[in-house]
Amino acid sequence: MLELLHMAHQDVPARDGSAGHRGRWLLLIQQLPTRPSSVRIKLWRRLQQLGSVVLKNSVYVLPHTAQAREDFEWLAAEIRAGNGHASILVAEALTSEQEEDIRQAFRQARTEDYDALRVKARELLRTAPGHPTGATRQALERALRACRDELARIEAIDFCGAPARAAAADAVDAVTAKVTRTTMKTPPGRLVAPTLKPQAYRRRTWVTRPRPGVDRMACAWLIQRFVDPAARFVFVDLEATKVPPRQIPFDMYGAEFGHQGDHCSFETLCDRFGIDDPAVQRLGQIVHDVDLKDHRYSPSEAPMVAGLIEGLRATYQDDDDLLQHGMALFAGLYESLARPPATAPRGRTQARPQASRTRSHRR
Repeated sequence: MLELLHMAHQDVPARDGSAGHRGRWLLLIQQLPTRPSSVRIKLWRRLQQLGSVVLKNSVYVLPHTAQAREDFEWLAAEIRAGNGHASILVAEALTSEQEEDIRQAFRQARTEDYDALRVKARELLRTAPGHPTGATRQALERALRACRDELARIEAIDFCGAPARAAAADAVDAVTAKVTRTTMKTPPGRLVAPTLKPQAYRRRTWVTRPRPGVDRMACAWLIQRFVDPAARFVFVDLEATKVPPRQIPFDMYGAEFGHQGDHCSFETLCDRFGIDDPAVQRLGQIVHDVDLKDHRYSPSEAPMVAGLIEGLRATYQDDDDLLQHGMALFAGLYESLARPPATAPRGRTQARPQASRTRSHRR
């Protein structure tokens, strides 16, 4: 399928998500040594997690988005660190039929994922006991969480709308309804962990990935607003494997303050620090839908916030500047959500005396 694409650019050096490229697709062309095989297996698994499809041999494709560019650049850095070679290119299909072929490849890949989840959920529904207790109840709750996590994962990489999603979601919803009726004492997806005290996290440095997006911007604002007003934020290099001691990672793979279950990192922080401010909860719904793209809450503000975030990423090349402006955005959103709506004046009777006094003053 590679010959169907027109290569728009040979390299993608920018990491700001700018709209300067016309190509619809990003290509990762990679070559790794045959040994050690563990590096190749790790790369393959990561490409599967990102939702990419293979075009030809070692050429992988994702939609041309800022997030995809960041993901491919991270992988390219890992490939080079493993003594391999990697190039990232922007491409576009030459005809509408070829464009549809690529989209169909994504739909087919996600259809296989959805079908496997649907079979798993239906089997769980069939075998789940009516009144589980003890270890059986815990196992059932874990199985449900795994199904919900898998559905959220697939939805996040369903770039072209696989029709099999509806059946898979219905199957998971059926399991959720049964387990909720019989076992669960907390809402699905709610983290059950001891509440942390902000005092233990004061005057610390928080670490995250470069090119912050909606979740990292919102997390940084939340940390300074509710956990540590003096918090500092730094970015680790994409090739770094360890976080320095006493620095706290967030919104990074495997981090305590990262994606947990079907929660984005912002929701995880709210849960762990017991932040139940109504305006923050509303912000959490916006961040969740923009970040995970699962339309769980569908807040009216989400599309506008998503557009503003992409605008900031296109405007600011420096990560520190980008993060600061993103935090300012969420500070303003919080104030607008926390402030009660203003009451409009009724009628025009209150405006007329002012106009009369103005005319008298002029005389």
